Amino acid sequence: MLTQEKVQQTSVLPLLRDARLFREQAYIDGKWCSGPNGKVLAVTNPADQSYIGSVPALDEHDASRAVEAAQSAFPAWNARLPQDRGAILHRWYELMHENREDLAILMTLEQGKPLEESRGEIDYAASFLQWYAEETRRINVETITPHLPDCDMEVRRQPIGVVAAITPWNFPAAMITRKAAAALAAGCPVVVRPATETPFSALALAELAERAGLPAGLFSVLTGDPEAIVGELNRDTRVRALSFTGSTEVGRKLLAQGASTVKRMSMELGGHAPFILFPDVPMDQAVSGALAAKFATTGQDCLAANRFYVHQDIYEPFLKAYAEAVSAQRVGNGLEAEVDLGPLMNEKAVAKCQEHVDDAVSKGARLLTGGGLHERGGLFFQPTLLADVTPEMKIYREETFGPVAAVCSFASEEEVVHRANDTEYGLAAYLYTHDHGRVKRISNQLEYGMVAVNRVKITGAPIPFGGMKQSGLGREGSRHGMEEFTEIQYVCSSA
Repeated sequence: MLTQEKVQQTSVLPLLRDARLFREQAYIDGKWCSGPNGKVLAVTNPADQSYIGSVPALDEHDASRAVEAAQSAFPAWNARLPQDRGAILHRWYELMHENREDLAILMTLEQGKPLEESRGEIDYAASFLQWYAEETRRINVETITPHLPDCDMEVRRQPIGVVAAITPWNFPAAMITRKAAAALAAGCPVVVRPATETPFSALALAELAERAGLPAGLFSVLTGDPEAIVGELNRDTRVRALSFTGSTEVGRKLLAQGASTVKRMSMELGGHAPFILFPDVPMDQAVSGALAAKFATTGQDCLAANRFYVHQDIYEPFLKAYAEAVSAQRVGNGLEAEVDLGPLMNEKAVAKCQEHVDDAVSKGARLLTGGGLHERGGLFFQPTLLADVTPEMKIYREETFGPVAAVCSFASEEEVVHRANDTEYGLAAYLYTHDHGRVKRISNQLEYGMVAVNRVKITGAPIPFGGMKQSGLGREGSRHGMEEFTEIQYVCSSA
């Protein structure tokens, strides 16, 4: 068994130009380390369930050790000139670009997404390092016109302290850099707990951070028991902020845990994005937009459109055109050429897609294409299209997180706005219309943190990413993302 694992493990290395990016140790205080008693967790490729490698099964004691190192490194990092911090972040950015292909291959191996999508995520992830390298210089002191005699008044932004970053498996590189770059730019050390399914992307980032010259203790990566590690990070009073990307259900639990130490919480939680389509949009634009909004990352994206509202005047023609496009999506191993959709992450994700399809069909939805496991088996699910979806169906209310599109019709602006807002989620919404008055009316009424009009791709380092209602707290990216890791300090001094 050990020999077999060794062969499978070494098969990863010939795919990489730089084998040192494949790390099977955790990273604490600038050192690569193993777990207690040599315990490890296996990591598998979702495309074929083959063994990729293993990572240490750390526990709460290791988490405390990482926090201690971060707290010790904090004063010196905060004391450095902003441009010095920025220079290290920029070098980290350059190293990500130099190693783009290796990083993308590692991501596809452990996450399953098509290689071209992985390349795109590496570019996206690196952009946060570049953006915040520049933003380090822009944390400026604000002066206040005094209302008291003989005094000067200033408002400063001070780094909050040690930051815990809890990141998901669907974007294993970008969700780390979006948090860590902002925190480090603000002067804060970061302790990262990546998803159990996708630790190698995080460890490769740690390797590059070390090469970039980031001092020890400022960026640690903890693999292992999520409950023990995250629980300890949440209990530790030295951790002053926690940034989490994941489900709303888990977010609620972390908020409750963090209440005892009154932590600053920033959270990007679940989504249930509406896609609203009016008749004035050309059919080819509507179909291409709907395809991208649903099936990027095989539908495993908090921004994925979950409810498609199509105006009744074009409902059936859209369904016909969309069904053809959905059924043409190519499914396969992400390392294969010309693959549109990879596998789902695990059996639980497959089961949820099947549950949503079966429930919808049993309650009257039309199954236009797909509907079950792909012929490749394993974790591959057919790209699926359901029509005539109603609020009584699970897929209308719950986040599917898979390649299943659910479509229904509407008659008026008032109706579709009400239906789009009738959810606890409020992350992103898609609006397709070329009526400028309608764009303004509807976007003002949508209860979503981000609204995409006549396009799907809207994210990037300069924009404030985040949601309303139970889709999260705070913002990531932009200058607002760095503010999540600072405290406002007011100083009033006699002249």
